[in-house]
Amino acid sequence: MSSFRALTPAEISAVEAAGVSAEAWPQIRVAKDFRPEQLRQCRLEGQVELASGARIFRSAVRNYRIGENSLVEGVTALECRCRSTFGNGTPVAAMNECGGRTVKIFDRLSAQVAYLMAVYRHRPALIAALERMIDDYAAASSSQIGEVGRDCRITGARFIREVRIGDGVTVDGASILENGTLCDGARIGVDVKAYDFIAAEEARIGNGATVERCFVGESCILEKGFSAAESLFFANSHCENGEAASIFAGPYTVSHHKSSLLIAGMFSFFNAGSGSNQSNHLFKSGAVHQAVHLRGCKFASSAYVMSPALEGAFTMVMGHHSYHHDTSIFPYSYLIEKEGKSILMPGANLTSYGAVRDIEKWPARDRRRIRRDVIDFDEYNPYVTGAMLQAVDMLHRLEEQDPDAALYAYNKVQIRAAGLRRGIGLYNKAIVAALGTMLGKGSDSTEHDGRGRWLDLAGQYIAKREADAIVEAIERGELTTYREIDARFSDFHLHYDDYARSWALAAYAALLGRTPTRAEIDEAVEAGANAHAAMRRTTDADRDRDCSLDMAVGYGLDCDDERERRDDYYAVRGLK
Repeated sequence: MSSFRALTPAEISAVEAAGVSAEAWPQIRVAKDFRPEQLRQCRLEGQVELASGARIFRSAVRNYRIGENSLVEGVTALECRCRSTFGNGTPVAAMNECGGRTVKIFDRLSAQVAYLMAVYRHRPALIAALERMIDDYAAASSSQIGEVGRDCRITGARFIREVRIGDGVTVDGASILENGTLCDGARIGVDVKAYDFIAAEEARIGNGATVERCFVGESCILEKGFSAAESLFFANSHCENGEAASIFAGPYTVSHHKSSLLIAGMFSFFNAGSGSNQSNHLFKSGAVHQAVHLRGCKFASSAYVMSPALEGAFTMVMGHHSYHHDTSIFPYSYLIEKEGKSILMPGANLTSYGAVRDIEKWPARDRRRIRRDVIDFDEYNPYVTGAMLQAVDMLHRLEEQDPDAALYAYNKVQIRAAGLRRGIGLYNKAIVAALGTMLGKGSDSTEHDGRGRWLDLAGQYIAKREADAIVEAIERGELTTYREIDARFSDFHLHYDDYARSWALAAYAALLGRTPTRAEIDEAVEAGANAHAAMRRTTDADRDRDCSLDMAVGYGLDCDDERERRDDYYAVRGLK
């Protein structure tokens, strides 16, 4: 408060002449270098503070502090009507519409902490500890005065109520923002309606989007009329046109089509085709069901899944599926519909260039600066490789039960005999590539023990024993703040290669039935490189087919010869 002062009588006269009025001039505080031209045609009520270079034009402002060099112009009402936590502590019914996996949001929420709150409901002491941290944070952040940070532009909006605004924020033409936080660099566009929300750093909510009880994570984009309720969106997710209700959208969740609905589920690195749909209400016990679509899943156009359901990582889903499948141990598969049945093609996506392109594009499209969410992009990792080892074991067991069968049943899906045998071959080649890659990284140190099961915690690959250790430390009261928890996840990420190598070494030893020698490890690394190269030749061939002149149908419409049609095709596709 020492840097602010009251207006002088001369300044009050000058601003009143410019159409400025105040409920009580003694409550209006300005920076020492205040100039009357910083206020024009505005109404000031309650306590208003104006920092150096801040301007208010044609607006009504009540109980707000306006930061340095920020502009508030043409706003119907920028007001803080009561003590507020500015969205911090808001409960969000993610994943399950009935609230069984409620996550309390706050403006420093990471994907990993949110995952623990949503998924670990069987650990009530953990949930109580996390909620207590967030409640304490929300209480400490509460105030009767709203804030606009430095270098902001708040223009053309209607109602902004109980919203804390960080530095470098742009609000241009929003309809209503109520009870929320806009972190540094956030951008809010025309006709946006947002209630009980957090928009993290560099998040963008624009063009008619409606958001209610949501967390919009770092560098996420929600726009073009997208509507979301009771949902969490983490780093770099991008959703347009469609609808989300009660979802946990991990990093890089993407939906661009008006007809797409994401509901009551967990997603990450996900892509929804046009007409994608899920249902979670079986008209019995209510909308209590949920689905989990593990990392990298894609829904083709008009794909449908009835919850509960679970697909393995990097699964392509096509058609209609209503039998509540669980294909979690079969990553890189196709799940298709044939004559009303769900048919699984194990490992088929390993031959698709589309999967390779996705894995390569995600790190290149990381727009973040803060990087609060821990994200691992490695194609070859213990989590997916562990699933592939389980898949090979299961496929062999199915075949051994009936070697002559034409069709095998597994967890509400069917696997054709030819697909089963092909899947074994594909998975084995990928396992060789993965083990070799992981053995070739990290160090020989035994300090970081990555043996055992691994998890994917909303974008972070982590050994289950380490995740359990973090959970237990929270329950014991050893980790008491979100910063300490995030630091533990970040520390694991820092040593990820060593943990992954430890896991790969144990997996290789299990396959050999003994500890491998140095020479055998070197051979495994070389075999992994060869297997990876062979797999890339397969996916490159798939790419070449997609880029061949067979796909030039409809190009060169007005051309007179094949050469011109080819040139048009190559020019449009960016090919040589």
